[in-house]
Amino acid sequence: MSQTVSPLPDRGPTGRRTKGALGSGPAKRVERPAPLRQVVYEALAELIINRTLEPGQHLVEADLAEYLGVSRQPVREALQRLQSEGWVDLRPAQGAFVHMPTDEEADQLLSVRTVLEAHSARLAADKASGDDVERLWELQKTGLEALAADDTEGLVAANAALHAFITDLSGNTVLAEMIGMVDRRVRWYYTPIARPRSHDAWHEHEELIKAIASGDATAAEKIMNQHTERTRQAFHERPPEN
Repeated sequence: MSQTVSPLPDRGPTGRRTKGALGSGPAKRVERPAPLRQVVYEALAELIINRTLEPGQHLVEADLAEYLGVSRQPVREALQRLQSEGWVDLRPAQGAFVHMPTDEEADQLLSVRTVLEAHSARLAADKASGDDVERLWELQKTGLEALAADDTEGLVAANAALHAFITDLSGNTVLAEMIGMVDRRVRWYYTPIARPRSHDAWHEHEELIKAIASGDATAAEKIMNQHTERTRQAFHERPPEN
């Protein structure tokens, strides 16, 4: 017997908007080479990070299963894992909701990011070759193209790619692992401020690349410190989410 899938409601118990982009576009069927529970987890995590599933949104297992083209069991398992990692809140008698990040949570993570990435910029300036610098300028160009196109998703991806490459240039695998642990959260927090922050951010990227290109480790560290600190401040100053 087929089950009737309940539509996403317009508002959840808190009065926040729950009906997001899931119903406005084609379904995103997951691929199955990896274990299904892992694929579903990754798919849902990415939907949360890019804010297709918005903070506070009610997550209905049947709707998510239909959207991803899977049964409800891997969705249930993925939601439990996401809850354990702080992406989802499971409320008794109410269900699952995308976690609402607090300013304190964001402040703690973005402060740690400032320390880690400032050190990676210092190391990158000591190690970067001419080819590495050329690659940084290519990533900068990609970001500027996304900025010109007013492409929020492209801005977030380009920003992450540039920062990740600087981390790679540091040559410090422990540092890279630590930055990787916070990368998803950083993208989540950065998405709502990507556009208002973009002009200043990409100008700061330009100054950072110049410092790395000249081998000025002290300047690169200082610029990255200021850059990530301004991102932290911008998150706190962002407009309220609907």
